[in-house]
Amino acid sequence: MQERITRSKSLLRFAFVMVALVLGSAPSVAQSGADNDAHSAAKPLPLSQSGEDDQSGAVDDQDGRTVARPVHALDHHMLRTVCLDLLGRPPLPAEREKWIDKDLRDFMKESTASLEFWEHWLEEQLYYFLLINNFRPESEGVQAVPVKMAEGRLNPRQAVHRIVLSPSFEMRNPGADTFVTVVMEQLAGMRVQKKTRELEIGKALYDGNPGVFLEHRGDSQADVVKICVESREFAREFIAREYERMVHKEGLAKSLSSWSRTFHREPVSYRDRVREWFVSEEYMTRLTEQHPLSNRAFVNALHVDLLGRMPTKVEAEPMREALDGLGDSAPLRSILARLLLDSGRVPIPKKSAISDPRKWAASLFPRFFGREASEKELNAVCGALDEPFCRPSTILYALLSHPEYHRF
Repeated sequence: MQERITRSKSLLRFAFVMVALVLGSAPSVAQSGADNDAHSAAKPLPLSQSGEDDQSGAVDDQDGRTVARPVHALDHHMLRTVCLDLLGRPPLPAEREKWIDKDLRDFMKESTASLEFWEHWLEEQLYYFLLINNFRPESEGVQAVPVKMAEGRLNPRQAVHRIVLSPSFEMRNPGADTFVTVVMEQLAGMRVQKKTRELEIGKALYDGNPGVFLEHRGDSQADVVKICVESREFAREFIAREYERMVHKEGLAKSLSSWSRTFHREPVSYRDRVREWFVSEEYMTRLTEQHPLSNRAFVNALHVDLLGRMPTKVEAEPMREALDGLGDSAPLRSILARLLLDSGRVPIPKKSAISDPRKWAASLFPRFFGREASEKELNAVCGALDEPFCRPSTILYALLSHPEYHRF
């Protein structure tokens, strides 16, 4: 009986704060989807919260001088969005301290030169090829990809070549028909229904018979992969899907054609191209939109936002697998947030230790939502905290369970 009463009080606390937040939300919160669906289509944000405020003004330096504000100055919204699109996680506390009001171009230059950028890139490629869980490559060649790419000893085309030649890829796609079909479709963007002759030739090569596949001679399974990954079709397909993955829209045909030609000649140009995409007008438009937070990004965000660090593989994989196994992961996301908050690992201040509730509440919105709180939202949080049954963890849980947290 006592357990049921305690649980009812807990639910009452959460419901009270959620209702207060929804009723006191700024327009962007209401637009983020009160249906609690983290998988719906993109929705626009008001420009005041998109990082698109006037960036031409001047700011005062610490020594009193007036310095020009960067054209692409990072605010909380832009920094959080860029980090999630580029690295698959929100900004770390040290990054918020370092990069707010700094130039996006400088951030891109430093971030894309990091090992973490290539580690995340590899994860995205493995997900694209569905090489996850039991099919995740453990070979030394694939494991070494991020380090070699960061050091400039491997380019994206060579890296994809390694991935597709790994034993895990063949296990995932067994047999000549499946293997050649997947290579043609996922590497070169071909529809095998329209390329039946090439499919049959590719299957013959897979079985060790010589032939001319996509205008190149070969006689092995490795040749099927090599011919596809070195084709112009691969360059176009790769650049198109990478652009869409980061900018959340299809690239213009003319631009894709130019970028893919450059990539086909010089695969090492990929990193410069990514830097270009993130300061483009198209990406500035992307900053005015909201897109669903993937399960992988949610697990990363939960740990970064609450613990100030990325999760370990042991922490992340069970959570990610559980979420991916559900058609609607929203309820389980809330449970995982609650479990982490109750784990004792999250530094949550005691209510009595919060000397300025308004200041504490204001600090949560840039951290969790990538924007400043509205007056109504601050009033709602502070009003909830004034209630004797509301604890700081209740506020955190309400924010983490709110639909806006699951979009970026």
